[in-house]
Amino acid sequence: MKLAYLLNSYPMTSTTFIRREIAAIERAGVPVKRFAVRRWSGPLVDPADRAEQERTEYLLSDRIPALLAGLFVEAARNPTGLMRALRHCWGLYRRAGAGLVRHVAYLAQAVRLRRRCAALGIEHLHAHFSTNAAAVALLARLLGGPRYSFTVHGPDELEVLGRNRFVEKARHAEHVVAISRYCRDRLVRHLPGALADRVEILSCGLDLRDYPDEVEAPAPGSTLLCVGRLCPQKGQVDIAPAVAMVRSRYPDIRVLLVGDGEDRSAVERAIVEAGVAEHVRLLGWRSNDEVRRLIVEARALLLPSRAEGLPIVLMEALALCRPVVTTPVAGITELVDEGCGWLIPPGDVGAFADAMASALDCSPERLAALGREGRARVVARHDVDRLAAGLLALFARPRA
Repeated sequence: MKLAYLLNSYPMTSTTFIRREIAAIERAGVPVKRFAVRRWSGPLVDPADRAEQERTEYLLSDRIPALLAGLFVEAARNPTGLMRALRHCWGLYRRAGAGLVRHVAYLAQAVRLRRRCAALGIEHLHAHFSTNAAAVALLARLLGGPRYSFTVHGPDELEVLGRNRFVEKARHAEHVVAISRYCRDRLVRHLPGALADRVEILSCGLDLRDYPDEVEAPAPGSTLLCVGRLCPQKGQVDIAPAVAMVRSRYPDIRVLLVGDGEDRSAVERAIVEAGVAEHVRLLGWRSNDEVRRLIVEARALLLPSRAEGLPIVLMEALALCRPVVTTPVAGITELVDEGCGWLIPPGDVGAFADAMASALDCSPERLAALGREGRARVVARHDVDRLAAGLLALFARPRA
């Protein structure tokens, strides 16, 4: 099988899991052509992401005149396919309610993508996320391009399934991949019954070679870690007030935040207002190796999310035998319970502070037991090589 992947912006600091997935597919013997709509505008701190960027072909970046010219050429050479795709493009635009130029750009990218796939002999195209990339994959298929599938993650995309014409994207796809039971249930409720069997659950995974079987117990101390894009959905603004509630009992408490994003100023303001600048530090993005080191040095990982899919960083912490403090939203409860961490109501700062205290009070024996259970779950459910095998079997199977 000749396979290609399509993303909107790729690689990004937050899409390491996709890079791992592609690498696992290639280890299984199937080369993957990487396509993306555009380069990510942020800095890539991990060397593997920088190398991945060099391997990715971009449909939109610096190609505007060529893309527009391609529409006219397609009209001359493939008028039937272009008209079919144009009708669906108009439907995408009308349902979205705005962005005519953006949807014309989708069509122009789809023309470019169809031609490149034909030239390379691509038989199957897989997109991540049900938004822009899936729209381009749909239009490319309608133009006569390769069959396609796409993975839905959430949380935001689950709230706009109608506006994004998810049903149309699923109808023309070979398969739809959901990353959790929660995600699949949400998708199936939105689909006609005849399409429900097209949705399969294949969760994201880790390359377990990067996560050794034996991990030392955390060093004595009161360090906790939070990793993720700084955004309202992740709830990092709750960290500072929670620390303020426990610092008199744990004067050495230290919380390190790895990541950056649109909520940085709000997080900084919360730190100042809570008076915990000496306890909470923002580190910005770090490489994958640095993140693993920081997880090992911490007693527990914090992720007080208010909306989620199934966070990769929870898998990373558990794979390194560190318990987690998080919330029971979306697919998180399919991985985390009291056997490997603490679940708190989203937005409940008091409960968050109590869970931090429990993590800091935890005996070495209890920490080790939580860590062993967490690692066992990740090994059993989130091995990226097993995920890759499942994806390849799905890509090769005719749709229902």
